[in-house]
Amino acid sequence: MPPSYPTPAPERGSLLYFGVLCFIAALGGLLFGFDTAVISGARELLVKQFDLGPAMEGWVVASALVGCLIGAGIGGTLSDRFGRRRILILSAILFTLTSIGCALAPEPYLLSAARLIGGLGVGIASMVVPLYIAEISPAQLRGRMVSFYQFAITIGILAAYLSNAALHGYAERSAGTAAEGFWPRIQQWILVDEVWRGMLGSMIAPAGAFFLLLLLVPESPRWLTKQGDEGQALSILARITGSEDARRQMVEIRETIAEESGELGQLFQPGTRRALVMAVFLAVSGQFSGINAIIYYGPRIFDDAGFQLGRALGGQVILGLVNVAFTVVAIWKVDTLGRRPLLAVGNAGVFASLLMLAALFFTGAAWPRPLIFFMSAYLAFFAISLGPLPWIFMSEVFPTRIRGRAMSIATLSLWLANTIVCYSFPVLDKALGPASIFCIYAAMISPVFLFVWKFMPETKGRSLEELEKIFRGKRNP
Repeated sequence: MPPSYPTPAPERGSLLYFGVLCFIAALGGLLFGFDTAVISGARELLVKQFDLGPAMEGWVVASALVGCLIGAGIGGTLSDRFGRRRILILSAILFTLTSIGCALAPEPYLLSAARLIGGLGVGIASMVVPLYIAEISPAQLRGRMVSFYQFAITIGILAAYLSNAALHGYAERSAGTAAEGFWPRIQQWILVDEVWRGMLGSMIAPAGAFFLLLLLVPESPRWLTKQGDEGQALSILARITGSEDARRQMVEIRETIAEESGELGQLFQPGTRRALVMAVFLAVSGQFSGINAIIYYGPRIFDDAGFQLGRALGGQVILGLVNVAFTVVAIWKVDTLGRRPLLAVGNAGVFASLLMLAALFFTGAAWPRPLIFFMSAYLAFFAISLGPLPWIFMSEVFPTRIRGRAMSIATLSLWLANTIVCYSFPVLDKALGPASIFCIYAAMISPVFLFVWKFMPETKGRSLEELEKIFRGKRNP
């Protein structure tokens, strides 16, 4: 017999309350996007000031990604043990510390150390935010709300591009002016003489806001149920979906958790192993499409085409706007069209755009308009497919008791692929040029066509517990 619960209040759920929770959690995605993209505007300035070679340039950029690897690796275990909310608060603290450290770093090794700390926050947030959103979301809205996390990432990326362009413009206009007094000299140092400090330190305010707002959100009801606090879990679910639906969800959650061992070995049982392999493949494929080479090194690619820095930063703003706009399309369609059609169409578009970009550089026709057009096309197709769908898929398909640790492995693989792409790009660009690099990226994502056609199940509209039973073979797909 299922357990009998007292009727929680309110009887009807609140879409507004649910939306506020998702908005606050998704701010972690905004900071994730900002922190990863802001280095693109500062990179050339850092290379000039510290006379960085290709290897050291790659390390300054990729040091944050090493932190991401560590953060993703420990985030799952920490969130399974201490809860999703506490670990999100930890990520907000790390975001704040990295902003201060980057703004004040006197030399590239300390700058890299500060970026590594920020990477810890990004790695943790990149794993826990979609996990938290998925665990509080009704099944019919889950895809859209986890896509909203990707939307927040794109907003963060765009904000970094706009901030970089604005600060670079301010520094150029103010160059050569004399400042008198302590604070004016500090301002001159951070915003004019070494404007990269202002770029990298501009995340302090949103990081602080994220920390304060997280104090208002509740814990994940599924994590609370795993801990035995079913009354609190039911109360949270009732505020989101209403008491009747909350009761029904609680019965399903409780029964599913009772069948789970919670041991790490469960990851390698047939159903969970299949889910893990699929999640890792999709996560790695998204990164090997070269998205973060464009996000981190966009100005360098524009420079290869003859752009000056100011114009290159302006071009990146256009790319950021495209990324945001087409992520909205993904949010709109992911729970109606489904995951598989979006991934199939988007991957085809990314593949074709990469080949066109390679052709532009091979033929020497990488003029401003065609270059921005095909880079925009690449980002548009990425934003409806390889951007949000890996996060959605990995947040849906793992058992509750080990969901954090399983997502850690998938997220860790994502950041490992990201690190490889970002560290290798300056070296490959110098050795091979952008045309060959874009061909490599196109080849790397070609297996996604087979994955969508033969292996990927459709997950839209199914509860997390139902998906778990499907992967374990206890329910038909």
